[in-house]
Amino acid sequence: MKTGDEDWHRQRTGTIRSRSDLPESFRLHPSESEYFTYTPSAGEESRLGFAVTPYYLSLIGIGENDPVRRQAIPTVNEYQTLPCESDDPISDRAFSPVERLVHRYRDRALILVTDECAVYCRHCFRRHFASRRRGSLSDSQLQNCIDYLNTKPEVHEVILSGGDPLTLEDSRLLKIIGKIVKGVRRKLVIRLATRVPVVMPQRITPALAAALQDTGTIYIITQFNHRNEITPRSTQAVRELNRAGIPVLNQTVLLRGVNDNLTALEELFQTLLEIKVKPYYLFQGDLATGTSHFRVPLDRGMELYRQLRTRISGLAMPVYAVDLPGGGGKIPLTEAYLDHIIDEGEGKKYQFTGPDGRHYYYPLERQ
Repeated sequence: MKTGDEDWHRQRTGTIRSRSDLPESFRLHPSESEYFTYTPSAGEESRLGFAVTPYYLSLIGIGENDPVRRQAIPTVNEYQTLPCESDDPISDRAFSPVERLVHRYRDRALILVTDECAVYCRHCFRRHFASRRRGSLSDSQLQNCIDYLNTKPEVHEVILSGGDPLTLEDSRLLKIIGKIVKGVRRKLVIRLATRVPVVMPQRITPALAAALQDTGTIYIITQFNHRNEITPRSTQAVRELNRAGIPVLNQTVLLRGVNDNLTALEELFQTLLEIKVKPYYLFQGDLATGTSHFRVPLDRGMELYRQLRTRISGLAMPVYAVDLPGGGGKIPLTEAYLDHIIDEGEGKKYQFTGPDGRHYYYPLERQ
């Protein structure tokens, strides 16, 4: 299957956005076909969009359990919603003092610069925002974010996310970063949260990497979830960023049927080191609507992490963490935060003490 022109705009214009866009040679499995023919009820109509770049489609294998396929091609399982799930599982809305800005932690804030992604990952946790056709944030929304940040001198880092900020044109992206740095303070650390190096590496051009480096202190936080995503082309994208002096860190999501075994995690983290990407976080799956088929039981995840420590170096080890449901924030998954398992008649739950001292709960799910 051809990956399309090296120009990233050709990847964007050639993006598959419906079943009819898929090449004739691409065969859907029954659960995938059922997704595209399923008629949702009134409460099911608002679902995550579908988009896959030609490049990322070319990485997909034939088998139904291919690790890239599971992340990109929807199945009818997405229409199964559990009582514990939400389209806003980490409560972004509750921590949004102005539109498009989330301020959950004292020293850092997140700005949702666009709701568009190059590929809509089927395990996406920000389903209340991604693919909702809101587009890039407006100049007035950006100014409101800047005005708010100027009232919070304790904010040292600003994360640009969405959607994916690298779906924006260079001029728009650089204008947003420039306005934030000049409008707030020049010593801000900017993090770009993006899947683009993984799903559309053609976007990382020498010109973009050099321009990002010139904006100040910037980090790229990407998401490789399986060794099969580390290709010569994605490695080249990382090299462009490295040459520009931009550090690249990786946040992996622990996903059932994708990387929930020791071999997959070991190969992924060691290969990331080889291409100069630091494994940063390994995230427990959020309780996002329609993603139960991706979630690995928490006790299984903790056991995998314990075993992984005996297999790879500290440099290759990410921090295993969970974003506590209900807005409790991000915590490392260690026994120090885990109080005990409780049963209040609605099923067993893990009880955690969050950074704010309050109790938060994560369901005890079985595989």
